[in-house]
Amino acid sequence: MKKSEFFKIHLTYQIRFFVLKLIRIYQATLSHDHGPRAGQSLYGCRYYPSCSEYSYQAIEKYGLIKGGLKAIWRILRCNPFSKGGNDPLK
Repeated sequence: MKKSEFFKIHLTYQIRFFVLKLIRIYQATLSHDHGPRAGQSLYGCRYYPSCSEYSYQAIEKYGLIKGGLKAIWRILRCNPFSKGGNDPLK
């Protein structure tokens, strides 16, 4: 493996790690389902797992691009007209 390829792969993992940390920080501070505000929302999350947990799992499993697209699609599906329910990552 060339040195430039190594740094490219290493940078990709660093960015993924950073995004995953941001999701965990969001869950610990702002999320109505995970953090100190858990249970304070009138409606709660429509899906299980929550959108932030689904996003974390998708990015961890599929990487930043494909996992990020799966996360965005899930967030777009979460709306008042959706019935929600159990929607595990496939």
